[in-house]
Amino acid sequence: MSKVKNVKAAVVSAPGEIQLMEFPYPSVSEDAALLEVEYCGICGTDKHIFRGEAKLYGGTGMETLVPYPIILGHEIVGKIAELGKKANESLIIHEQYSLKPGDRVVVCPDIFCGRCFYCLNYGGFIWCDNMKTYGNNLSCASAPHLFGGWAEYMYLLPRTHVIRVPDEIPSEVAVLTELMVCTFTLDKAKEFYSMSGEGFRCGDTVVIQGVGPLGLCHVIKARILGAGTVIAIDGSEFRLSMAKRFGADVVINIRKTSLDERVAIIKELTSGRGADVVVECVGIPEAIPEGIALTRKGGMYITTGMFVDVGRTVAINPHRDLCAKNIRLLGSTNHPPSGYVPTLQLLLKYQKWFPPFNEIVTQIFPLENAQEALNTSLNADISMKVVIAPHLKKKEEHDAKTASCCYRARKNGVNS
Repeated sequence: MSKVKNVKAAVVSAPGEIQLMEFPYPSVSEDAALLEVEYCGICGTDKHIFRGEAKLYGGTGMETLVPYPIILGHEIVGKIAELGKKANESLIIHEQYSLKPGDRVVVCPDIFCGRCFYCLNYGGFIWCDNMKTYGNNLSCASAPHLFGGWAEYMYLLPRTHVIRVPDEIPSEVAVLTELMVCTFTLDKAKEFYSMSGEGFRCGDTVVIQGVGPLGLCHVIKARILGAGTVIAIDGSEFRLSMAKRFGADVVINIRKTSLDERVAIIKELTSGRGADVVVECVGIPEAIPEGIALTRKGGMYITTGMFVDVGRTVAINPHRDLCAKNIRLLGSTNHPPSGYVPTLQLLLKYQKWFPPFNEIVTQIFPLENAQEALNTSLNADISMKVVIAPHLKKKEEHDAKTASCCYRARKNGVNS
């Protein structure tokens, strides 16, 4: 029996409001588990939800508004604190591994029903109409409350996907797992490749729009999958320098170029054609027309940053932008649970071919500084992946860890 009586969590009680709250330490049912959260990343979706941009899966059977109050956080690594006696049967544990208390794991945030049309007919990426998602559409208003990673402990419901972290992968890298799994859009693009030149083939030119954490992971994945020239576009020199360090061949600053200039640069690099594959990781609708303009005839445009409806639309000319270009358009709002084990294997295998992956984590904050952490993550000129460490108690420890992250970046030529 745990000696912990109360669990601290950072709660978004309403748009623009974060409160540090305490909840009762939960009683764990026989088919559930309790995770002691070690690190939880701040995702772009968290930023949208904080701002009140709270409509998810718009226009589908899964359309929902984020239920405030909510504990955000779905990029999670932690240790199993308690395990119900039937949890090894009720949780979905990858690699046929039996969990035990103390195991270090990452968690897929999505719990899908397994019964709707999409669950029964489409494997891989989650399209479930009845999905529950930690840190996303599960409110903390009712017990057991702890359904997000910005908390000292998180309650794991039945059918949660749980994946053990190899001992060789530090937690500062493991916290990137969910984010890296989202790059399976590029694996999907590989499925379209044929001798006709569609999809993503080795040697292709790949453009990444926006190289925040999601875009940076796409840079890395494109390089691993055999891209020829990788081009990163962003407005932050800090993030562009990191993209260059992690595999981008060419970087373009949108603050220093016009749209016409960017189109001209891409065409010059591709013998006048345009990029073979363009991936949108910006999260704002205005990026879409430009991304299509950068894509060659018959090329593939992937949009994976539009997970939240921000309430804006953009104009697209269907003839010019889609039909005349024979463009292949791939939209994605989710990621495949089956991608977690391969992603951990990639992080382990390729850590010797890239700069240390933990350099992607640029700041670490204790739970009590969640607002500061969120503000920092919104500043693209000083941050890449910002992480909350719920059990990091002392401000001076936070300062030391943040200084260490920034030192690593400065040491390797990235201004912080």
